[in-house]
Amino acid sequence: MDREALEKHRRQHDEFLRSHYASPLPDEDQEAFSGLDYFPQDSAMVFAGSYSPTDDSRIQITSSAGTTSEYHQMGVFHVEICGSMYGLIVLDDGDGNPFIAFIDVTSGAESYAGGRYVSLDVGGDGSASIDFDLASNPYCVYDEEFVCPLPPLANRITVPIEAGEKKYERT
Repeated sequence: MDREALEKHRRQHDEFLRSHYASPLPDEDQEAFSGLDYFPQDSAMVFAGSYSPTDDSRIQITSSAGTTSEYHQMGVFHVEICGSMYGLIVLDDGDGNPFIAFIDVTSGAESYAGGRYVSLDVGGDGSASIDFDLASNPYCVYDEEFVCPLPPLANRITVPIEAGEKKYERT
């Protein structure tokens, strides 16, 4: 994604959080919300790999509330990130769209301790890619009333992913 498109995406996302009726921010936080902090865009944080779908596989995922729920595992994204190979578990976002919940070295320091989410672009030929510049916080970051799936063990990336949204701090 080019810089202008990313900046537009971020402005629209901040405006959604600030003013949309479906914003995960509590009403009392929306008025004071001035926007998220983001890592600078980094074209090196876009990775291509291959996608292997699974046949209606189910996986138990721990949530931000400490409960465990069953999620649809759509497949596995095989990708090399900074010299290491990963088989990242791809989940269904509830609308049939693939996403990856991940934790990396920035989790708990610069980004949310419970990880972030990134969409997966899947091609018809088994290719796939992720753009970590689009990594976002789960809704439970903004309001504890939301219960969010935490990343499965396979989705723990052992390098810093300094891209996308940083940790949200309430004002």
